[in-house]
Amino acid sequence: MFKIKRLFNFAAMIEVRPMEYNEKQLQIIDTAERLFAAKGFEGTSVRDIAQEAGINIAMISYYFGSKEKLIEAIFAYRISYTRLTIFSVINDNDISATEKMEKIVDSYIDKMMKNQCFYRLMAQERSILDIHNISELIYESKSKNMEMIKKLIAEGQKRGEFRKNIDTALLMATMIGTSNHFIVSQDFYKRYNNLKDMAEEDFQKLLKKKLGTYLKSLFKSILTHE
Repeated sequence: MFKIKRLFNFAAMIEVRPMEYNEKQLQIIDTAERLFAAKGFEGTSVRDIAQEAGINIAMISYYFGSKEKLIEAIFAYRISYTRLTIFSVINDNDISATEKMEKIVDSYIDKMMKNQCFYRLMAQERSILDIHNISELIYESKSKNMEMIKKLIAEGQKRGEFRKNIDTALLMATMIGTSNHFIVSQDFYKRYNNLKDMAEEDFQKLLKKKLGTYLKSLFKSILTHE
């Protein structure tokens, strides 16, 4: 377990800008993320990561120190981009609050589709998140993201675009939960809808379009109808 002081220092790393890593560090992060999602955190060794990435084990130690700190880096890196996206959209003064919310939905889905291994890792490794206190980082990030979304909703209410009494936590849980389930169970969706012969690239585009259309329609109903 990490000490509380260590946790808050780590959480403070996540600001409104992406974490900065060089090309080799990003290669290690991407490889580790893919292996953790496929084999589990405990089932993946540093040697596995080094072999898959085609690098020396010492390089992982040099850049990240340990497997535990490497998974911290994965979460820090992915979460920082979510914060940056929401911040950028909310501060765009040229579009309405409704358009901002639609852009957030689109960007969130795009991020999930591009980083499916990361979200599978989050879904599969709940115990690991607690053991290594990454749950504290996630809580800190979600809280700050939620505050930004609340400000956006308040903006929409002030402009008369959104209705009163919106539960922000439930709204975001709807987007995150629906997206997670849709992506994790995409093989079922493909089989159930007789899309097994569709090219994977076309299928991913279809998923993205379907999910975006559904969530934006749902959000419009929740935000604008009494």
